[in-house]
Amino acid sequence: MEELRSLLPGQWMDAFWLGLQILLILIAAFILQRVIARGLSRLGNRYPLPAELLVPVRGGLRWLIMGSALLFVLERMGVSATVLWTALSGFVAVAAVAFFAIWSVLSNLLCAVLIFTVGPFRIGDVVELVDTLDKPGVKGRVIAINLLYTTLMETPEAGGALVQVPNSQFFQKAVRRWRGTEVVAVSKGEPVEAD
Repeated sequence: MEELRSLLPGQWMDAFWLGLQILLILIAAFILQRVIARGLSRLGNRYPLPAELLVPVRGGLRWLIMGSALLFVLERMGVSATVLWTALSGFVAVAAVAFFAIWSVLSNLLCAVLIFTVGPFRIGDVVELVDTLDKPGVKGRVIAINLLYTTLMETPEAGGALVQVPNSQFFQKAVRRWRGTEVVAVSKGEPVEAD
């Protein structure tokens, strides 16, 4: 060790140690991220967890680990913890305001994830959103599901129009569902096969 110090000037030695510390932090973060990703993959294989759930969790943990590594690197380079905390709290405040501003969009995105994972209905099913017992709601066959809304084709007696229902509505109201071609006759209330 002393031989290495005698070969390099003091400034170079400090830069060498700083570079080595930064490299070790990044390697440790990379290894930790890989171990957690493999653990989540094994967890997904062992238990019937949908891939739609594991992918965002894996991505969120990757960003958290790499963000933490970046904070450690900045701290090693001499950036003040007070400056980091001020910047982080300012960012969180702006993010909270933005989150509140786009809450309805995020609500529909979360409900879309729930529709895909839980599967309360699927394409081809007939669903009805019930407002109240005496007032009929929107009823139609599901023809498309995307991240913001579900598209229904109304029954011919209701006009046959396309209706786009925000995904959050399916979790805020009562929903009647008929699988596949089984449709409830409006007048009798008994299941009949669709033509």
